[in-house]
Amino acid sequence: MKDSRERYGSITRIFHWVMALLIVWQGMKFFDRIADGEHWVGQNLVPWHGSIGSLILLLVILRIIWALSQHNNRPLQEPATAALVKLGHFSLYACMVLIPVSGIMYLVGRGFGWKAFGVQIISGGPEIPWMATVGGTLHSPLSWIFLVVVIGHVAMAFYHHFVKKDGVMKRMV
Repeated sequence: MKDSRERYGSITRIFHWVMALLIVWQGMKFFDRIADGEHWVGQNLVPWHGSIGSLILLLVILRIIWALSQHNNRPLQEPATAALVKLGHFSLYACMVLIPVSGIMYLVGRGFGWKAFGVQIISGGPEIPWMATVGGTLHSPLSWIFLVVVIGHVAMAFYHHFVKKDGVMKRMV
């Protein structure tokens, strides 16, 4: 259940893979831009975008708390690349927090409120222009940055598995 120096525990792996699936689902929002969303993806997956983003925000907060509790149990990093690994993981976590927060800021700022899975979390109200501007300005660029960081994360996992053959990827599988 807990992490060890040799392998991530079941809780860490569940967080990782559930969030990976939810993030792929969120990426389907891209297809909403095709034919004004008039297709299966746009009509069936995209309407859940705000709720799934809210779930990701909750899960990343829980995941950060869990990761901090497991800090001393985590596998050691190679000294030569430890700073890059930390920067990459920090970037992943920062995006997983900031993207949903910016989406919430945009919705609340536009006066729509914040609703997740049918539960009204923040009621709609008057527009808050600065909040809508900040949220609207950050949400999409952060998503593109996140895409690049995720591609780098996956590429490094494959590099470790197929080139270095050092077992790094096996720790999370």
